[in-house]
Amino acid sequence: MHPNSAALLAQMVPESSIHLDLGTTEQFYGIPYSVVPTDQPLVPITFGTGGADYSDESDPGPMPIPLEVHIEGGSDEEPDPGSGDRHVLVIRQGDCRLFELYNTVRTGSGFQVSSSAVWDLTTNHTRPAGWTSADAAGLPILPGLLKYEEVAADRLHHALRFTIPRVRRAYTAPASHCGQHDDDALPPYGTRVRLKAGFILDGYSGDALVLLTAMKRYGLMLADQGSAWYVTGTANRAWENALDQLREMRVRGSDFEVLASGPVTVC
Repeated sequence: MHPNSAALLAQMVPESSIHLDLGTTEQFYGIPYSVVPTDQPLVPITFGTGGADYSDESDPGPMPIPLEVHIEGGSDEEPDPGSGDRHVLVIRQGDCRLFELYNTVRTGSGFQVSSSAVWDLTTNHTRPAGWTSADAAGLPILPGLLKYEEVAADRLHHALRFTIPRVRRAYTAPASHCGQHDDDALPPYGTRVRLKAGFILDGYSGDALVLLTAMKRYGLMLADQGSAWYVTGTANRAWENALDQLREMRVRGSDFEVLASGPVTVC
């Protein structure tokens, strides 16, 4: 456990309940992802959506992104959201490359974004020091998403992505990018928290039990600045039973503890 766990947790809105930011009946709620074949055509990627341009910290195109790809915040009726993070996540089969875009807008032949990142999922390589990704902390998004297939198979064996409102202008590995606030009391990006060992799991079952057991073992990793204790997942109607249990038996930020980390880089 981190020696300053209690003090750090006090800055993380600990009275807030865990909120699973994922989809049930609403389309594309949470963050969707797509899988493409090895021969998926490459399309151009340009930068500067809304005047935000992080091309100097991005991997350039072209990329194998389908022109009809699902964009976070969209739906079948309105596939092009006008605001929000508008993430796009695409995995290419064969070479296990992950392509992630932030602030994505379709163009005639490709996409305009604010930032982009390409990940080799056969390695544990991270971004260069100080670089962002499609996520604020410089982390890959997809590996930290809560996916129903993993929960249903009782194979949720990784930390989950979560957000809080205020993050220190610092980071700790595997994060590579800084938060926005010059306040040493705040946690840096890459901070990991874990559900306390003494949290009682009696009364939970099924998907909810799998999820909370994973939160005890692998915990959560601070990946972005946003709503307090939002854990991001994908869209699947089968989430509804787990959500009902978690609404009835509330899990709060105060039920977690901050884990010890490696060196903290201050920006």
